[in-house]
Amino acid sequence: MALQDCALNLNRAGRELQPHGMPDFPCAGYSSVYTDSAGDVVPWHWHEDLEVIYVESGHLRLQVPGKTFHLKQGEGAVVNSNILHFAAAEPLCELHSLVFHPLLVTGGQDSVFFKRYVAPLLQCRSFDCCPLDPLAGDSGEGNPAAVFTSAFGAFSGESLGYEFVVREKLSRICCSLYMYYAHAMDSREPVPNTDNMRIQKMISFIHEHFHENLDLARIARAADIGERECLRCFKRAIQTSPMQYLLKYRITQGASMLLRSPHSSISSIAGMCGFSSPSNFSQMFARFFKCTPREYRKINCPPSICFGFPSSEARTMR
Repeated sequence: MALQDCALNLNRAGRELQPHGMPDFPCAGYSSVYTDSAGDVVPWHWHEDLEVIYVESGHLRLQVPGKTFHLKQGEGAVVNSNILHFAAAEPLCELHSLVFHPLLVTGGQDSVFFKRYVAPLLQCRSFDCCPLDPLAGDSGEGNPAAVFTSAFGAFSGESLGYEFVVREKLSRICCSLYMYYAHAMDSREPVPNTDNMRIQKMISFIHEHFHENLDLARIARAADIGERECLRCFKRAIQTSPMQYLLKYRITQGASMLLRSPHSSISSIAGMCGFSSPSNFSQMFARFFKCTPREYRKINCPPSICFGFPSSEARTMR
């Protein structure tokens, strides 16, 4: 099972659609290089799978609602199931990750591994994103980053029996996580993470309706909260305002459309992204990408596409 570049396939709600791995081995490995160029980020998204992220070289900013982690070479983190997360290089990063369904390590929902260990871990409110380093003190298994690199090396090497190695190493990481969070687990019904649920609803709404005339009131209603609480929730969770998030999302969607539809006019793309005028779109685009939409298309599209000759090698955005 070959490594993949981290090209996300998200629905409009921000939930990842791409299955990770195969049904009989639900695990996928990714290796990507990111820069601090505008738009070269892992956008806010979530998925049912657990994800182990490791910085092979450089520096990475990893965010989940309300928390920011600055990871350097040799460091990593685990993101829990259904947790919004975002990542960007600071300013350059080679990123390795393994994304796997919990059933990879439990075998099934009726197993002791799922019922006693993994299900409580997935429901633990304290576990949204955990750096690998703190796990070393509780695991008794040595350096957790080394455990990950061993799993990643087995996955990328695909030698005979590599599936056993990957499953065993990821099981050790899950066991370490359980031991680390055992004190925070509660046998009672878990209390939902209100901010995470609200921000998912509002981001989903923005992604679905970004081309419309949106205002703060409409975004807040998507989560059944008031405008002030909407502002506070965005600030607590992802350190920006709802309208700034909307603007950035519109711009990144516009950048994608410029490359996906090289024959569409700047004016029509501006309208499809929810901008009231092409000039406003161009102004905001230049502020974010440091170039005009026309320049962006010229830089990133092959000449055969930009000048009207179809090509099978047209680039698309990550």
